[in-house]
Amino acid sequence: MADFDWKHLLKRGLILALEDRTRAETLKASLLVRDHAGLDKKRGRELEGQARFRMVEQGFEEVCVLFGGQPLVGGVIPNSSLKIFQPFMRFGGDGPGVIFGLAAMPERSKLPNKNRSRLAGVTLNFNLTPSFDFDGSGPKPGDIFVLFLVARDREQSGKLDEIAIGVIDATYEQFLFYERLDKFLADDADAAEPVPASIVSPSETGLVRLKAKVKPFVPPESPPEVDDETGKAWSVSCDTGGRIECA
Repeated sequence: MADFDWKHLLKRGLILALEDRTRAETLKASLLVRDHAGLDKKRGRELEGQARFRMVEQGFEEVCVLFGGQPLVGGVIPNSSLKIFQPFMRFGGDGPGVIFGLAAMPERSKLPNKNRSRLAGVTLNFNLTPSFDFDGSGPKPGDIFVLFLVARDREQSGKLDEIAIGVIDATYEQFLFYERLDKFLADDADAAEPVPASIVSPSETGLVRLKAKVKPFVPPESPPEVDDETGKAWSVSCDTGGRIECA
């Protein structure tokens, strides 16, 4: 989708921390309204939605800063005059980077509502969207705009239905990239190269190897069975004076 590994800039630890903080703030907003607002159900849900986004938004900003995210200076999209009014955080050094924002989806896989900040953000994705740049004035390849997307659970207050990572095209008409958080994290998981068992000693692996065939425990009063050449099982019975009997 882009000519650099933008997913690598959104570290696994960052995404996991954002997920934990987002779920916690969502529950906190629900309990806050339920226990202290004193509103009826309709007004309570409206207030919960407003409180939830503001609490999640602050958590998003604080977590991103902890993981090295840089707030956009002066609330302006880099290399443009487009202003933003939400906390967008930049990840990346001197080269191409990610402008990372937060958005609430009306339901899973649905585009979040347009606002001035997001409309400014998606202009960075101009080079990802099929278009004709006849006069050369369109944004050049560089940073892309990526969203941390959250959809509330309509059935359970204080719960989330889905969290995802998405990239919206420059015309704000469709997702160019959309992955549920579990899929995004699975793709980003650090998978170590497995070492062939033939060159690893048991002491190095720390594993206990079981014998292929384990003899069952037989108490002393019941001597083990003896197989003769015919394959029949025989046993010594104490009740018969030590005579050998067929089992």
